[in-house]
Amino acid sequence: MRPLPLRRRALLRAAAFGVAFTVPVALLAYLVRAQVDDVLRLDQRAIVAATAITRAHPELRQLLLAWQEMFQAKWLNLAATGLCVWVWRRHGLTTRALWAFLTIMAAWALQLGAKGLVQRTRPVVADAVAHAPGSSFPSGHATNTAAVAVTVTLLVWPLLGPRGRVVVPVVAAACVLLTGIDRVMLGVHFPSDVIAGFALGTALAGASYLGYSGWSAVAPHPEP
Repeated sequence: MRPLPLRRRALLRAAAFGVAFTVPVALLAYLVRAQVDDVLRLDQRAIVAATAITRAHPELRQLLLAWQEMFQAKWLNLAATGLCVWVWRRHGLTTRALWAFLTIMAAWALQLGAKGLVQRTRPVVADAVAHAPGSSFPSGHATNTAAVAVTVTLLVWPLLGPRGRVVVPVVAAACVLLTGIDRVMLGVHFPSDVIAGFALGTALAGASYLGYSGWSAVAPHPEP
């Protein structure tokens, strides 16, 4: 049997990866839109418990609000764009930097579209510790942070030594996880919003990279 061309295989891998991660997002979106009692009840219990902890610790609330501000899409994407420019200008990885920038921008736009489709109302909490505008599903912070974390890690991968290839993914994963916790502890997103955001951001960045990395016949850099 004649093997598939490299580009076609890359696109198939990208599609398979994207589907694997977006199916859970679609399932959660359906359960949320259908207002399945078990999902709503678990979400609400988590929000009540998390915000009670935040409310009892004013210093924790201030820390969570600061994290929320730092990891807004406008600041995170601006920092990631600066890194793309640095990788391009300093190391000459032009196509890799362009791929990373376009992936981050596309992920940001697509999560806004997903919010518009689902249109879930934000959590309603008595004595709320924070407020946020817009729809709730998926979490924009979680989606954007996951997409940026995966994209930036892959962007700089060829530039990292053995230690860096451990430190960078660990730091990136910690930032994503803490951002998700932040959204729930502040009571501005349900846990299902955050889980969907993690999956969607990872799906978009991972599928984009699989398509990009297989586009040329010869891989120019060692891949993770």
